[in-house]
Parts: sequence; structure tokens; C-alpha cells
Amino acid sequence: MDRKFIWQEQRTTTPEGVYRVLRTAILDGTVPPGEQLRETHIAADLGISRSPLREALTRLEEEGLVVKIPFKGSFVVEVSARDVAEIAALRMLVEPYAAELSAATLRGPERPRLKQTIEELYRATDTNDIPASIDAHVRFHRLFYEFSGNAALQGLWSGWENKLRLYFAADHPTYSDLHEIAVEHERLAEHALAGDIDAFRREMESQFHNALSGEEPKGP
Repeated sequence: MDRKFIWQEQRTTTPEGVYRVLRTAILDGTVPPGEQLRETHIAADLGISRSPLREALTRLEEEGLVVKIPFKGSFVVEVSARDVAEIAALRMLVEPYAAELSAATLRGPERPRLKQTIEELYRATDTNDIPASIDAHVRFHRLFYEFSGNAALQGLWSGWENKLRLYFAADHPTYSDLHEIAVEHERLAEHALAGDIDAFRREMESQFHNALSGEEPKGP
């Protein structure tokens, strides 16, 4: 990666700070999928030693956003159209079930958490904050799996989450109005809370159309 981190307003020297800088750059598309993260250049641009940078890269690798290739370096993970289509097809089968299982909990003790997540999604999309919108988007769907009480469903989501983050990083900027994402997900929440799983499934189908067909990003 040869571009300078000219977008970085405040320099940071801690592993946590470097991690957040790089994570934001990956999720907002500043550093695109497949691009190499050259340690020497990044360290010079941010005015840091390579030690906190390596710690940050290791954390990003554990999160599934970066892959380290021996003798070549660190690269932003790429997610193929096939990956997205396969995950979307499985989610169409299991996410309505997860929504059904989690509905009682989300109507009850965890309703404030669902409401807060939707509010954060609106706030992020209304301010065009791509990384924050991705985080809220992921947290929204995670709630259905987390409160399903089904370990198998929870395991499926854990295996998908990092690839979905990278897909959303490409998908969110394609919206002419990012606010649309929040509106779509509020509808999903309303259907889940009402126990109308058929309507939940239809809303998912509408949002998943491009992902299921393997087209360019614009999906769930």
C-alpha cells in the first residue's frame, strides 16, 4: 500500500489506536480488499514503530479482516461474489428461524438493546459514517442468533460475521441514500417482534436479491 494515511487527523502510537485506524481504513474502503498493508510505509505515515503496528495487524488477522501470507506480507481479505451468495442462501434458510426463536427475548428484556442498535444504525447512516453503519448492521443481525438459544445457529453466525463485514464495506457505499439501510432493518425488527416470520422472510428476500444472484453489492 503506497498511499499515505493523509486522512488520519490524529496520530496514534498505541496498538489499540493503530488497530482502530487500520480497521476504519479497511471498512470504509480506504484500503480495498486484496491490497497489501506494507508495514514500513504505514509505520512511516503514522509516525510509529513497527511493534504496535504488528500487534494491530495480528488483531485484524484474528478478526478476519487481514490475512498474513508467509514471505509476502499482510493483505486485506477478499470476499468473492460466490462467498456472499453462499452465505446469503444459508441465511435465507436459518435467519427467519433465528428471528422466531429470539422474538420473545427481543420483545422482553433485550428490547432496549434492539432499539438502541436500530437507533445507532440510523445515526450512522444519517451521518454517512460507513464503519459505524457496518458495526450497527452486523450487531443488528447478530442479535437474532445470539438470543436464539441455539448454539448451532450462533456458530453459523460467528463463521460468517467477518466476511459479512467486508461485504458490507463494499455494499454500503453503493446506496444513494444510506438511510435506506436503517429503514429496511427497522422493518425486519418490526416483523420479528410481531412474530410475522413470513413477512420477515419476504423482507429478507427483497434485501438479498443481488447477494443471492451473485451480483455486485447492494444487499442485506
